[in-house]
Amino acid sequence: MSKMKRIPMELRQLEYFRMTARLRNLTRAAAELEVSQPNITVAIQKLENLLGLRLFDRSQKQVLLTTEGEIFLHRVEPALDILHDALRELEDYKNLSKGNIRIGIPPMIGAYLFPRICSDFQKIYPHLSISLYEEGSMAIRENLEAGELDFGIIILSDIPAALNTFPMCTSELVACVPESSPLSSRTSFRLKDFDKENLIVMKHGSFIRRMLSDRFASMGISPNVVLESNQIEIIKHLVANGIGLACLLDCVTKGNQSFRVLPFNRPMRFDIGLAWKKDRYISKAAAAFMDFCKETLLD
Repeated sequence: MSKMKRIPMELRQLEYFRMTARLRNLTRAAAELEVSQPNITVAIQKLENLLGLRLFDRSQKQVLLTTEGEIFLHRVEPALDILHDALRELEDYKNLSKGNIRIGIPPMIGAYLFPRICSDFQKIYPHLSISLYEEGSMAIRENLEAGELDFGIIILSDIPAALNTFPMCTSELVACVPESSPLSSRTSFRLKDFDKENLIVMKHGSFIRRMLSDRFASMGISPNVVLESNQIEIIKHLVANGIGLACLLDCVTKGNQSFRVLPFNRPMRFDIGLAWKKDRYISKAAAAFMDFCKETLLD
């Protein structure tokens, strides 16, 4: 099988060919395209020389397509339409009149931080859409490294070298204790107080769950995990109903009156911020979101 000949066509030549074919007149085609008639004549001649075929029959008053020209137009015209659609869409993205941003957010952070960010951002950029992926911080980091997300709003601790970060706020881990528990009378909480207690935890993939599991193991603490959930309101409701204890960030417990919120005797504070993959192309829409977050530091 012979190799296909490479033909260095120019987009301009194809546009001139299509307009001439539509109008069947070189002068009208030149006026429509706002170029001189010789420019169109020369471009079409070059195109015919490249193809080794006559595309137009110029022996009559009208410039008519040859059989080969009709076949070529039939193939070229849809391709030009697709290309123009692509260019128009890219222009929309360039001007921020269209775009999508893929953001991963852990449930706890999403419940507190994201509604405020999303609401304010979309007031400024109403034409940009956000696709939200709710996962634990650890799972989001993996998705960022794999290039499946534009950003993650996560706990900034032990961040992989492949990610860039920007801190946005700080939150502290607290113990959530049912009012009915004898432990509710304390003024602070110790990790060892979880030993043998019923505990409600986030699902695997959560940074806080992994961190607590590691600390429990190193201290020989064995809580009784009674339920796993990433639904923050469900966890809070279960604690309020005496099902078990839980560890949550203080930002999602503010205003709570249905259970006791106790600080740890050795505070555990975490920076929360934006993370993205290094050396990855950042779209105009994603760059606008990053700039917005930097300009509206939430703390």
